[in-house]
Amino acid sequence: MAASAASRRGSQPDGGVAEGQREADVELPAEAGDRVQYDVSLPQPFRDAVLLLRARLPNGGVARLEFQGMAHTALSLSSRTDLHVVPVSVGVVPPGTHRLELVSLGGAPLDLDGFVLCEAADKEAVAFRQTVWNGTAELATGPVPNSLRLRYEQFSGIEYGLLWDATIHHQVREFHADELDRFMRRTVHNHVSGVLRDRWAASAPERHFANVFLRPIGLAPQSRRVLYGLVCCGDADLVERRLSARDLDPGICKGVYERARRRVVCMQGNTNGRQYAFSQERMAATVLTNVVYPVYTKGTYIRHNTPGRWWDSLYTWDSGFIGLGLLELDAERAIDCLNAYLTKPGDPHAAFIHHGSPVPVQFYLFLEIWNRRPERVLTEYFYPRLRQYYAFLSGQHGSSTTRLLASGLLKTWDYFYNSGGWDDYPPQVHVHRNGLQACTTPVVTTAHCIRIAKILKAMALALGKSADVREYEQDVELFAEALQSYAWDAASGYFGYVVHGEDGHAAEILRHESGANYNRGLDGAYPLVAGICTPEQEERLLAYLASPERHWTPIGLSTVDRSAPYYREDGYWNGAVWMPHQWFFWKTCLDLGHGEFAWQIAQTALGVWRREVEASYNCYEHFIVATGRGAGWHHFGGLSAPVLSWYGAYYRPGRLTAGCDVWVESIEVERDARALEADLRTFGQVGRTLQVIVSLDPGYAYTARWNGEACEVQLLHPGVYNVGLPCAERGTLDVAAV
Repeated sequence: MAASAASRRGSQPDGGVAEGQREADVELPAEAGDRVQYDVSLPQPFRDAVLLLRARLPNGGVARLEFQGMAHTALSLSSRTDLHVVPVSVGVVPPGTHRLELVSLGGAPLDLDGFVLCEAADKEAVAFRQTVWNGTAELATGPVPNSLRLRYEQFSGIEYGLLWDATIHHQVREFHADELDRFMRRTVHNHVSGVLRDRWAASAPERHFANVFLRPIGLAPQSRRVLYGLVCCGDADLVERRLSARDLDPGICKGVYERARRRVVCMQGNTNGRQYAFSQERMAATVLTNVVYPVYTKGTYIRHNTPGRWWDSLYTWDSGFIGLGLLELDAERAIDCLNAYLTKPGDPHAAFIHHGSPVPVQFYLFLEIWNRRPERVLTEYFYPRLRQYYAFLSGQHGSSTTRLLASGLLKTWDYFYNSGGWDDYPPQVHVHRNGLQACTTPVVTTAHCIRIAKILKAMALALGKSADVREYEQDVELFAEALQSYAWDAASGYFGYVVHGEDGHAAEILRHESGANYNRGLDGAYPLVAGICTPEQEERLLAYLASPERHWTPIGLSTVDRSAPYYREDGYWNGAVWMPHQWFFWKTCLDLGHGEFAWQIAQTALGVWRREVEASYNCYEHFIVATGRGAGWHHFGGLSAPVLSWYGAYYRPGRLTAGCDVWVESIEVERDARALEADLRTFGQVGRTLQVIVSLDPGYAYTARWNGEACEVQLLHPGVYNVGLPCAERGTLDVAAV
């Protein structure tokens, strides 16, 4: 049974999707109280209705259910692991909309495939017929020697056609495997077999793939060769005509090729950025090509960007960073990536698309898209969707369980084991090992909710929604007070995980067996990102981040304070430097007016990335503090994507980059990137100065003015400046060549 669409994954019985409770592909016992609710609309009355429930118990055992609403009865299902039908008497039902609830009374895991409501006299006429799909194509030679036709038994009237360069030696091969990516890695050495079968996954559902294997293509030194191919689909006559008539006409193919080349993103930076070109192009290619299909979500199949093609599934926080990477390459794809994780306002099933760590990067992605393309239609479309997402994450919507504790601090353990994406982060590991999920809160979730409430406030101001603005301001005040009251640990200088008592009230900071605050790591510094620290807290935490004895290393920010007693050198996150959280603290440094430290974070990351990619040609997940080398998946386009953001901010002329306390109302950059004018609204504390990065043509010196008055500027390298702006103002920034 499922508590909510956002909190439980669906099980998949043969041939479809069922409501169930599954975690990491292991069935869990159905907890008493879990429920599923349906609204059933009946145009006509029933005199003697019966509910035919189709279900199975995948692990056997006994499941006990109670029916409420339309039906009032209890039921036990036992032993049967196959899909079977169980009748439930309902009786007289008038026309109209009726609510039906199925409540778990505890017991074995249950897959609910669905139900049919009919007259009792007609129940024998109800039958379920399983369609056995034949996914293996019939391969047939096309009208020319270098062509192939693929026909499918249950795909009536439609076929596919393939055409390739006749001058290249080739072999047509077939793969019978569940997942081609994994299977091909195991069979890449097989250059002989025409049919390859996955004998390592005999129990997995078999899929069929056809492959035109082009034999090695020789190239002389310093030479170039372009090969063309054609894929078409249609009825048999159409495919026949296209394969025979086109025959890869050079004039037509060259035109298609040239048009595609014109759409390729230009990664060329300014003079100082040329040193990073190779490593940036590798990252760009990885982000753009890590696409998988099909991925199933909300009743349909979608094309999907993935951190690596090893994982053909949804990842909420990874995909936020994929979107940020795509924004540097293709803004439309970045918008599509954002939209894939948001749902329509009022969606009855999910407030947003969640899988993995519930870190709300989608809000930051929207802000980056907006500040690059301030088009009102974007805010009007995305605001209600992001508002719904925020309401669930902050515990104010639907079945959300994030805000059950009296302290007001947030936790997301009910939805995923990982609070901030950092799998082996020490206090998080301790919480799970000791069963403290119900009573312990991290810092990162509440801190992010504060920051995304501020982003929503900026959106609401732009749309004139004054009531919503006040609501966000109140949330920020409440969450900030909770962190300051319960999570701040003055002795260590970090915010800590908070352990609550049985009454839900905050009791104490979670501590290591040594007595040290268990949260001496980036989670403990996240109120900086939220922008709610006192001057003293801010000074201490920034000092920790910059300290070579604590967080700062030759390759960037260590996830865990290296002076902590639980720091280790062989962890996945503990002992490693990752790009995503560095991106958040880089943005934060701009908001706090520490542009030099922001520059240091970005420069270090770009240098580390460059050295590793040039040495290995790989795009890794993370970097080991002890060695400085890359590790993890080698073709990773997710959490490593911030290197594209840093390169774009500091080395691509014609750019304005800000933290999270700047809302761009309009921006205009001269075509030759020698001047920039932007209307901005700044947030933050009155009297403070934040910084933005301006990158223009490196051949000139520049001056900057805010509402006509000279700004404080810091030259980073030719054409690139940190520009200081007053917080909590609205005005125009003009940057022009001297």
